[in-house]
Amino acid sequence: MLLTIGNKNYRKTVFIVVYRIVNNKRFYFVLKRKLHWRGYEFPKGGIEEGETELGAVKREVFEETGLKIKKIINHHKTGKYNYSRKLQDRKDVDGQTYSLYSAEVEDGEVSLDKHEHTSFQWLSYTEAINVLSHINQKECLKLVNFS
Repeated sequence: MLLTIGNKNYRKTVFIVVYRIVNNKRFYFVLKRKLHWRGYEFPKGGIEEGETELGAVKREVFEETGLKIKKIINHHKTGKYNYSRKLQDRKDVDGQTYSLYSAEVEDGEVSLDKHEHTSFQWLSYTEAINVLSHINQKECLKLVNFS
């Protein structure tokens, strides 16, 4: 789904800070990205035509983790960013807008989308904030962690 702001086209997406609680401690799920760029991120993805944000959150968490969701929170934070270069599979898109959600998931076996990611980690807040590649995702993690 596209949104035009000024003379730029943005892909509408959701960011999802995925976490689980073990022994009363939160551990955050981060993915090592290989498609379009290299680095660490949390699950995110485009909102498909006719899909709600909540529907996109549920679909993306399942596609990128394979885990069952226990609880979803809409953090009512939005943002946008421009791509640093044109992407082959998104030639008509200049960047992305996002809405922030968090999802507590159940323990289970993780199933990655090997097309987009090479590996994953469960990290403490401090570890996750240090490994995430982009400032906007670090800001989102801070908001989720302290809410």
